[in-house]
Amino acid sequence: MLAKKTSKNQLTLPKEIVKAFPDVEYFEINIQDGKILLTPVKITPASTLQQVKDKIEKLGLTEKDIDDAIKWARREEP
Repeated sequence: MLAKKTSKNQLTLPKEIVKAFPDVEYFEINIQDGKILLTPVKITPASTLQQVKDKIEKLGLTEKDIDDAIKWARREEP
């Protein structure tokens, strides 16, 4: 299958591809081994955010724990 990039840097997915993912509205885009990789993404409703907050509270995590985890995740590797 072939897709053409437009002057606005947009791609149209071929019908055969779209049919394989009928309920997908969003895709995560990555480059892997010089290829564009599209992965279907399901958007999580806001109610799930409350479930996450409840789990954080149940685990006894503090705001400082979360801040430390974010700093750790954003650190630059040597």
